[in-house]
This record gives sequence, structure tokens and C-alpha cells, in this order.
Amino acid sequence: MRDGMTEATPARHRLRNIIGGSAGNLVEWYDWYVYAAFALYFAPVFFPQGDQTSQLLNTAAIFAVGFVMRPIGAWIMGIYADSRGRKAGLSLSVSLMCLGSLIIALMPTYATIGPWAPAILVLARMMQGLSLGGEYGASATYLSEMAGRRRRGFYSSFQYVSLIAGQLIALAVLLSLQFSMSEEALEAWGWRIPFAIGAELAVVVFYIRRRLAETESFANAKASDAPKSSSLNLFRDHPKEAFLVMALTAGGTLAFYAYTTYMQKFLVNTSGFGRETASQVMTAALFVFMCLQPLSGALSDRIGRKPVMATFGVLGVVFTVPLFTALETVQSPLAAFGLVMAALVIVTGYTSINAVVKAELFPAHIRALGVALPYALANTLFGGTAEYVALWFKDRGMESAFYWYVAGMIGLSLIVYLSMRDTKTHSLILED
Repeated sequence: MRDGMTEATPARHRLRNIIGGSAGNLVEWYDWYVYAAFALYFAPVFFPQGDQTSQLLNTAAIFAVGFVMRPIGAWIMGIYADSRGRKAGLSLSVSLMCLGSLIIALMPTYATIGPWAPAILVLARMMQGLSLGGEYGASATYLSEMAGRRRRGFYSSFQYVSLIAGQLIALAVLLSLQFSMSEEALEAWGWRIPFAIGAELAVVVFYIRRRLAETESFANAKASDAPKSSSLNLFRDHPKEAFLVMALTAGGTLAFYAYTTYMQKFLVNTSGFGRETASQVMTAALFVFMCLQPLSGALSDRIGRKPVMATFGVLGVVFTVPLFTALETVQSPLAAFGLVMAALVIVTGYTSINAVVKAELFPAHIRALGVALPYALANTLFGGTAEYVALWFKDRGMESAFYWYVAGMIGLSLIVYLSMRDTKTHSLILED
């Protein structure tokens, strides 16, 4: 029996498991992004000293701490998903995310317990970072293996559909609370509500994931005498592929976080929009962005992965600085939406297919770890620090340096996109 689900697998069976896997991914990323979406409200609660930029800088630092834990989570749960199954890895990751969200929802404030409050916040984000580190590799592997060869780009793009949907729902909850609660109530206690919602949803997802079918690729790998999944075997047997994942991720993940999670704060802190207006602009833009993912994934099934990623690289290098510069002085919310949307259309060339590209680079016995660990390392270095670096430059009066930094990193990844083989035609997810 060869690696991967066969093309004869009923489409209904395949689709049901892809939807189930994506639903869990959505809740995981909702829990993760709620922190960024509500940072403008709870930053003064945990960091009462300093101006708004200083408070956001502190919350961004904790956001980055969560990313530091992601490589550890990727290592632990990547091995777990390769040895115990993709389904088991997905169930474990959502359990940790649930616990982290519950801690944040219930924890005391700085006014109550002093410096212990931000310390507990750091602990909760560390747990969520462990969870998300394993989630990416397990879900990318599961969706890529569950999809058929002809539509693998399309189906695997639903990882970012659910990822963006999680961010979108976090913003929708923010807009709902902004509409139904006063600013004072949101800052005092309303920011806890979305974390409580996330913890409850994670419990539901745990039971959904326990019912998912295991992939045939994992079953085949377990039946073979392939080496065990370990970081030593990964970097010893597949060093080129591991470093390739890190290199192709660097520019894409930095651009994604710059254009999404940081952009909401940029519209408030630099463009001068109100918090409600910035949330509305980002909600509308992210909805369109989410809808673009399957279209771009399907395009990669027709023309290949390499041309799609290279298009992102070229356009990202050329337009990142002009787009951020224009957003500095934009006054109309509609114009802001157009500029943000242009940036998100560009980054779609990366987000829609990066998961399947990574999965196609590795054999099944080490695929979850191979996708998760190098990605998490690059994501920690570049994605997790995006907000902090941007705010650091702004705090020192050099905000435009961040724009050039993003463009430069996209340029470095572009070199990789142009030099690598197209994984669509050289995939290690084999078919009968």
C-alpha cells in the first residue's frame, strides 16, 4: 500500500474529515488571535504604566514569548503526531489551547496581584504557544494527506481559510462587544469574554477531533520499517528540506503578521483611525482574504506551487514599502480597506499553499515534524517578532525602517522560491 489517500476514496468521506480538521484549526487560531485583537483593551490592565505605545510594546513582547514556545511545541507534538497519529496530535494541541484560554479568562489583574498578573499571562501564552506549535504541523499534514493528488492545493488551502476565519471571528467578537458594551466595561472586564468563549469552543473541538479518521499515509508509515521521527533524524536525513522550509517561511510569515495582526494596531497607532473603525476595516479585508485562499490553492493545482509563491515574492518586494507609506496618511476607511486588501491579495500567494508545499517535501514517517519544527523556528524569528519590531522602530521614530525590513525578507524568500523545485511535480505524498 502506498503513501497517501487514494483517488478512489469517496469525496464525501474525504470532505467530511477535511472540514472536521479545519474546524479544529479555526478554534485554535481564534484562541490565538483573540490576544492580538483585544490587546488594545487589556494592555492597561496588565501594564498600567506608560503611554499606549509602551503598553502595546509589552503585550507584543508577550505575544512574541508565545512564539518562542512554538518550536518546542512543534518538536514535541510533531514527534507525537508522527508516532501516535495525526488525530492524536490534533486532540492534544486543542487541549492545551483550551487550558491557556481559560487561565487568561479567569486570571486576576495587576491591580489585584501586582507583577504576578503579567507573569501568569506569560505562562498562559507559553501554553498556547506549545499548542499552536504542534497544531500547524499536525493540521498541515492531516489536510495534505487527506486531500487527493488532483486537488491537494485546493483542499490544503483550507488550513489558512480556517486560520483566517479564526482571526475573523476574533474580530467579529470584538466588534460585537464594542457595539454592545461601553469602552470602560470592555477595559474593565469585557475583554475576558472572548477568552472564555475560546475555552468552551476548544472543548467541543476536542470531541470533534476524536471522531476524525486517521490518514492512510500514517497507517502506511506505521506498517513500514521507516526510521522513528526525531529532530536528529530530521536534520540528519533531511537537512536540505528542513532549511528550505525555514527559508521559504521567513518572508511569508513576516508579511502575513505585518499585514494582519499588526495592521489593526497600525491603523490606530499610525494612521489615526479609531479602534472601532480599524476593527471594521480589518474584518472586511480579512473576510475577502479568506475567500481568496481556495482560489489560489486551486490555481496551484493547475499551474504549480512555484509560480504562485514567486508571484507573492515579486509583488511583495515591489509594493510593501509603497503600501505602508500610503497607509500612514490615509484618511478614508474605504481607501484604507483598499490598501490593506492589496497587501493581503499579494500575501495570498504564500498563505494559500505554504502548508502543502512543506508537506510535499517530506516522507510520511517524519512529515508532521518536518513541517512543524522548521516552520516554527522561522515563525518565531520573523512572524512572532513582527509586532515588536514594528513598534520598536516606531518608538524610536524610524517607522519606515520596518517597511523595508518586511520587503527585504520577502526578497530573500523570493530567491528560495525561484531556485527550488516545484513540489507539485516532485511531491513525496505518493498516490496509488
